[in-house]
Amino acid sequence: MATATGVRYLLTLGRWRRGLGVAPQSRALAALVPGVSQVDNKSDFLGKRPHRRHPGILRLPHVRLPQALADAAQLLVLESSMPNVEKQVQALTNYLWSRHLPVEPEELQRRAVHLEKKFLENPDSPQTEEKLCGAVLHALRRTTYHWQELSYNEGLSLVYMAARLDGGFAAVSRAFHEIQSRIPEFQPQTLMDFGSGTGSVTWAAHSTWGQSLREYMCVDSSAAMLDLSEKLLKGGLESGKPYVPGVFFRQFLPVSPKVQFDVVVSAFSLSELPSKAHRTEVVQTLWRKTSHFLILVENGTKAGHCLLMDARDLVLKGKEKSPLDPRPGFVFAPCPHELPCPQLTAHKPLACSFSQAYHPITFSWSLYPYLRTRSQRRKSSRW
Repeated sequence: MATATGVRYLLTLGRWRRGLGVAPQSRALAALVPGVSQVDNKSDFLGKRPHRRHPGILRLPHVRLPQALADAAQLLVLESSMPNVEKQVQALTNYLWSRHLPVEPEELQRRAVHLEKKFLENPDSPQTEEKLCGAVLHALRRTTYHWQELSYNEGLSLVYMAARLDGGFAAVSRAFHEIQSRIPEFQPQTLMDFGSGTGSVTWAAHSTWGQSLREYMCVDSSAAMLDLSEKLLKGGLESGKPYVPGVFFRQFLPVSPKVQFDVVVSAFSLSELPSKAHRTEVVQTLWRKTSHFLILVENGTKAGHCLLMDARDLVLKGKEKSPLDPRPGFVFAPCPHELPCPQLTAHKPLACSFSQAYHPITFSWSLYPYLRTRSQRRKSSRW
């Protein structure tokens, strides 16, 4: 068993709030506890039980991938001719967990001005304008994080699958569990997955709402990733009957604002965008595309936490959903409120994250998959 350590997710909700007759100023849906009519947090209702056993905390048992998905992943790795797959998996995992957000142009400009002033105050610094610019650029290169966009070709897509398919499935399953547990009558028919990657969202959604879902739209800019996710649906083969019916693949988002989906998901995709402006545009587009839920999932790092809080504020501060759908949005889970995040305003900001236990895929190099420590799991994509 492994643990999806540090996965951070955010769910925002539109129609169901009004459909159930909840007043606009109320956040009752986000606070309801199954089996508990009223919970007074000021009383000693917990007794001597630890706070992690609060009845409002929803738990999902250890997640196990569908056997067809695990078998397909193992087959694709086994048939691959790539050398040192294990080392590549480890390197990619470490890189993704240590990744920071790209530095914004405004911040770069501010740093350049600051460095220029420091050089000018130093009598030993270069005096000509050309040498001064060169010194500033050299100092910026040494002190600025070099964010790079990952290009997922066939090889890197396979490595990503081996590194994150199981943990990604577990994280998204946990988010879907929040909705299913709190609103069991919600039966979505359509789903869109932005940055679909290996297709773990489709598998998790099918496991949760397979009886009602009739259309899954997978959107990913990488043709290699789309090919890989299609192979996984067909048992690791080029041809055959897909395990999940009704799955469609696209490299671009549907253009028409009238095209909406009951559930829209972005899992570990906002961190792949090169700037805050790009992220803002994508979040606004995804919010317009959903008729019920927008689910955002990112790594449980400070960078991932900041990404989701920015997206949260963007949705909450929007005056209306869109000209075609003016319903306001609000946080459904896991945040119990819509106030500024106290984790970010603290003296020492911390990342807010959640853990989900799961059974990892056993590849040829996974000799002791169930005996890893928490830090080792994190380094090997057991989040």
